[in-house]
Amino acid sequence: MPAETSLDDAPAGAAVPAEAVAPLMRGITVLGRLTEAGGTLSPSGLERATGLARATVDRITATLARMGYVRLDGRDVVLAPRLMELGNAYLAALRLPDLLAARADALADELDESVSLAVGDRDGIRFIHQATRRRAMSLSFRIGDLLPAERTAPGPLFASEWTEEDWRGWRARRAADPEDRGFPAVPPRERGRPDGEFEARAAQARSDGWALDDELIEAGLVAVSVPVRDPATGRIACVASVVSHTSRHTAADLRDTLLPRLRSAVAGMERALRDAPAARPAPGPQPSGLAAWTGASKQELGREFVESLARGLTVLTAFGEGRAALTLTEVARATGLARATARRALITYEHLGLVASGPRPAGEPRPPGIPHRVFVLTPRVLSLGFPLLSRTSLPRIAGPHLADLAARVHESASLAVLTGDEIQYTARAAADRVMSVDITVGTRLPAAATSLGRVLLADPETTARGYALLDEEWEEGLRSIAVPVHDRTGRVVAAANVALHAARRTAEECVRDILPELRATAERIEGELAVAGRFVRVALH
Repeated sequence: MPAETSLDDAPAGAAVPAEAVAPLMRGITVLGRLTEAGGTLSPSGLERATGLARATVDRITATLARMGYVRLDGRDVVLAPRLMELGNAYLAALRLPDLLAARADALADELDESVSLAVGDRDGIRFIHQATRRRAMSLSFRIGDLLPAERTAPGPLFASEWTEEDWRGWRARRAADPEDRGFPAVPPRERGRPDGEFEARAAQARSDGWALDDELIEAGLVAVSVPVRDPATGRIACVASVVSHTSRHTAADLRDTLLPRLRSAVAGMERALRDAPAARPAPGPQPSGLAAWTGASKQELGREFVESLARGLTVLTAFGEGRAALTLTEVARATGLARATARRALITYEHLGLVASGPRPAGEPRPPGIPHRVFVLTPRVLSLGFPLLSRTSLPRIAGPHLADLAARVHESASLAVLTGDEIQYTARAAADRVMSVDITVGTRLPAAATSLGRVLLADPETTARGYALLDEEWEEGLRSIAVPVHDRTGRVVAAANVALHAARRTAEECVRDILPELRATAERIEGELAVAGRFVRVALH
């Protein structure tokens, strides 16, 4: 059974709809195979993994690179942080991370144990928030990871609400994949469980209102879970879990000592859901901008740009906070696409399990004249690279952009963060010169004596100009110029600079020629950091 979304990962026996968009299906397949491969594959590797022709792979990856979803790195195709905007659309529409994450984090701090939030995804569970503890023995699960329901504590709780059709799907999956090879986030199953065991756990969870994982995923791993119920429907919105290992707690100990505190925290989460104001739509895709962008991309790249793939992926980003459920008309209006184009994309996504049709969520007004049938994103959208990219860091985001900058200006470029009264270099791209600035990642220097440090220290002159220029003050012959890098809240979290020998450019030439390129690079880094940091903490080192 395939691990994640791809052409052959639609519901068993489901024929491809005649109106499905083939290029969009192929693009999703490429993203799925890249995810399964750890985020990096060569074009020839993608050709083998997808079964697509090399020319098709090249056109798809060129389009995805144009969208910023992948990066073409030499001979490899690499998933890029901007791809996370697809998963962000699902999480924003869901609202649960925004409303409950702070409470989960506070509980993790109080108990000094990992706390997670998960939603049901067919016959599995998928994490939507993780508050982990930094220990030698720590959890490796990521936001978006998919686990088999029967090997988790949340699973029996979700299964307590399954229909008979859901149970048939679960049994079919178990028969087809007895070792759980389709779930790369967990180790393969070493031994089977007794018939009826999971059904009994689901019945017990329905009766108790909580459930345990007593080393079902892996020896030593234990968890206790409590459902967080939707105040409008009474059904399970998500499940909160406290996770530990047996050197700290046994499963029985979790039940006896931590379950009461977890229940109290869940009661607070349910109050937060009940008292939450109605969601207000955030700015979505700009229809005119999309049309202009796709037109320009098609003109520049020619047949290498697959317009139907780009437009189809944009349909996913039409969803978000206050736009959890959209009609066909609303999707077309949000994206600027023709109704027929939006309809075919939605049909494709329904077939692949990325979109489902259902009722409009409580609290979302229905515009006059809009039909009741609406579309919602499913948790499966997170399978498109989100788990891999959710562990990214600022240096990993900045690295490719610094390399591009160094190649354009033919000088060394760096990224640094402030640590006390020093700066620490966290990413570097050296110039291809006989003589270049030689500073390694990890180097610390006095902040006040460097252009990077003066930006980070918010020196009043520097702040007014928006950059810092150091002209042979640190070392004779060394000239450098730096600009700030902001996170999605506008806070300065790092600085980027270009350093060069003073003989190659005057200070005025640095401001005239280097500064615009440096600022553009900082803006690209900030753009990816904003996407990556929407629902996860991006490490600055």
